[in-house]
Amino acid sequence: MNSSFAFLGLPTNTSAQGADVDRLIIAVHCLMFLLFAGWLCYFVYVLIRFNKKRNPKADYAGVTNHASTYVEGIVALIEAGLLIGLALPVWSRTVEHFPSEKESTVINVVAQQFRWNAWYPGTNGVFVKADAKLITGDNALGFDKKDPNYKNNFVVSASDFIVPVDKPVIAYISSLDVIHSFACRPLRTMQDAIPGMRIPLHFTPAKIGTYQINCAQLCGSGHYTMRGTIKVVSAEAYQKWVASKSVATATAGAGAGYE
Repeated sequence: MNSSFAFLGLPTNTSAQGADVDRLIIAVHCLMFLLFAGWLCYFVYVLIRFNKKRNPKADYAGVTNHASTYVEGIVALIEAGLLIGLALPVWSRTVEHFPSEKESTVINVVAQQFRWNAWYPGTNGVFVKADAKLITGDNALGFDKKDPNYKNNFVVSASDFIVPVDKPVIAYISSLDVIHSFACRPLRTMQDAIPGMRIPLHFTPAKIGTYQINCAQLCGSGHYTMRGTIKVVSAEAYQKWVASKSVATATAGAGAGYE
């Protein structure tokens, strides 16, 4: 779980997928350094080899060998190797292959200027039906209040996001207004929140603790205030929290209300 590259200043890794992400970042930066160093050496060589003293008369024929072509070919092969052997497998494991929803904690993360909201299904694990036609001033997510699951669902603010440790989390990211970006760097997760779209991401928390959420996309004058926390707790603590929230919401009679 813990990144072996912490000495490079990377944030503490607290997710099961984080090590792969860190390795990809380091590999890309190593390649960038090699390319920079290689082209810098070539630039210095050109300055010395083709200076005016060594070449008082211009040669309009230019370079006649294919050394540069071979170098470019080698660089292309290295890049292809990184893409096929490293980047695509990491993408496949962390983006394309989602865990089963039945074996995961599923939540809806809804962004708005300038806060994050998490919509939980409650103890029965079933989300209330929602429709944009039902959106009103006191029903920002358009919940169907006639749905029997309405009183079991609840919505919490970004200061109260909670997920269980060592269990995959699937979060569906959306926005009520402009483009935002859900980012939690210790969990190595980031996804744009785009109006009209519901984009899934997944991660597996591997360490109990409280981690900061940021908006990584400039979203307006209050962008800097759009912060929150996601708390990773034990499975037992999570179940107790969900049960208490569902009971409190149902008792209040409001159903799926904001906090």
